Amino acid sequence: MNQTKYSEPGTTIAAISTPQAPGGIGIIRISGPQAQAIAGKVFSPLHKKSLEEIPGYSALYGTVHDEAGEIDEAIALNFRQPKSFTGENVVELSCHGGLMILRRLLRAVFHAGAAPAGPGEFTRRAFLNGKIGLTEAESVMQLVSAQGEQAAKAALAGHEGALERKIKVIREELLQTAAHLSAWADYPEDDVPQVTEQELRASLTGVKSDLQSLLNGFDAGQILREGVNTVIAGRPNTGKSTLMNLLAGCERSIVTSFAGTTRDVVEDTVLLGGIPLRLADTAGLRDTADPIENAGVSRAKKRIRSARLILAVFDASQELQEEDKKLLRDLEKTPSIAVLNKTDLPIKLNEKYIKSKIKHFVYFSARTGKGLAELTKEISVVLGTKELDPADGMLFTERQRDAAERSLNHVEEALEALESGMTFDAITVSVEDAVSALLELTGEQATVAVVDSVFSHFCVGK
Repeated sequence: MNQTKYSEPGTTIAAISTPQAPGGIGIIRISGPQAQAIAGKVFSPLHKKSLEEIPGYSALYGTVHDEAGEIDEAIALNFRQPKSFTGENVVELSCHGGLMILRRLLRAVFHAGAAPAGPGEFTRRAFLNGKIGLTEAESVMQLVSAQGEQAAKAALAGHEGALERKIKVIREELLQTAAHLSAWADYPEDDVPQVTEQELRASLTGVKSDLQSLLNGFDAGQILREGVNTVIAGRPNTGKSTLMNLLAGCERSIVTSFAGTTRDVVEDTVLLGGIPLRLADTAGLRDTADPIENAGVSRAKKRIRSARLILAVFDASQELQEEDKKLLRDLEKTPSIAVLNKTDLPIKLNEKYIKSKIKHFVYFSARTGKGLAELTKEISVVLGTKELDPADGMLFTERQRDAAERSLNHVEEALEALESGMTFDAITVSVEDAVSALLELTGEQATVAVVDSVFSHFCVGK
């Protein structure tokens, strides 16, 4: 349950809007009707004009201070409602990014009359003041937390309204259907075109397809944003650690000619084709009497069972061994790619046997890097991101997915009612419920509790 308390409307709020770490610059954001007056109590401009006198989209240079004296030199950026991010009067005080400086200045701003901003409260006010939609607001944190270029492109498209536009097209089709049904049922004497089952079925089937397409893209989009747990597995000396080091771009795993060198899980996060892979290089899979190595093998097997993607590495320069075949059997239900490594040497393993067990495979040389482009492409195919267009509107959050899924369920109910011969009144109810779910998705009918829950997951200062 969300416990975040937000300030009452009309309150002027403030927070540090840059990371809580030393940096070249730090920003205190102040938003609300008294933003200029409060900022004027802690900011002294070099020239005679004050923040309350200058227009929006202008700046003053000066110093910031508290009761104890001068804190730092600063620049005050002035914004006037409604032409600001929040739609309110806003002042941003920019000074050096030392933590002590920023915290001292923030205390001075609070002492001057501002209230502490809650998580996401600036963006929440932008939403409540009609500056952005709820899906656009949610994309803000996706943009801030994006781990790769593809995820950043998807978040930027969402912030620019790509998802909201797509939802509105679907919603408009449903609204037209509901309006036609209602008009035809309520005003039979008027010249309202008759609703035919064929037209109704075609409209609802098209909406169902659009909603299903949105939901199908959710998992792939989530992979771009959050990454995927990936395990590099195989028997000893197949080149797992060399592959790990190649993908990581540095020596993360120890590489030797001795079997059993890797005895614990070595982890790193890498970007491959825009996909964040949370890599785990594991101990070579084999039976061993060494208790330490055996513990590493047990951990490797545990990680394999919980992984979202397996890079199964095989030594192409040797015949398949029993450990290789056992790994292939264990991977039947897990998304996997067979990495046929050491292809810079003469190939001796049974390629057909591997291809009969694992659909996706690449020829590779971890020593030279040959095959990396093919591996990158195959990963995108297995994870379903190959055809994903980051600039297209996609669902970002579980809240959005849930609303879209409820809308789809209501559309399917309407189709089932149509096929079973129920009255158009029953179909209209399902169509209207589908519209309501989409209105909740975009925030046009979202409750205060839903809105507060969305912004409670933001960082303070955004």
